[in-house]
Amino acid sequence: MKVLVLHGPNLNLLGKREPGIYGNQTLEAINRRLVELGRELGVEVECFQSNHEGELIDKLHSTDAAAVVFNPGAFTHYSYALRDAVASLPIPVVEVHLSNIYAREEFRHRSVIAPVAAGQISGFGAESYLLGLQAAVSLAKKRGERS
Repeated sequence: MKVLVLHGPNLNLLGKREPGIYGNQTLEAINRRLVELGRELGVEVECFQSNHEGELIDKLHSTDAAAVVFNPGAFTHYSYALRDAVASLPIPVVEVHLSNIYAREEFRHRSVIAPVAAGQISGFGAESYLLGLQAAVSLAKKRGERS
């Protein structure tokens, strides 16, 4: 089983960008932790980051993963194109955020992705990704049992 982890815009700057909000861990360190946890859970983890909406959409359209963990970054709040790409998938998508988007600026309180995602995890720093991966694997396994 494979799980796709998608990182949206500006997440390539983790560790440097606003560490008080996003923490000190780099994206590479988070990806390493995800791959390690994936091994423990018996799944392959594929990580992909892009600052470009179309590349994220293309990755969603072409994935052969059993589930997706997705941090859409700022696209969370307004990208109907990404929302539609997530809605088109027959697999579970878990939305994740490092910060608690509901404790931040008003414009960040709304996710257009959440209504079409299986669930959302936010506010736990890098741990949000690990929790998201565990949830995605669990959902994919349950889905596989029903098939």
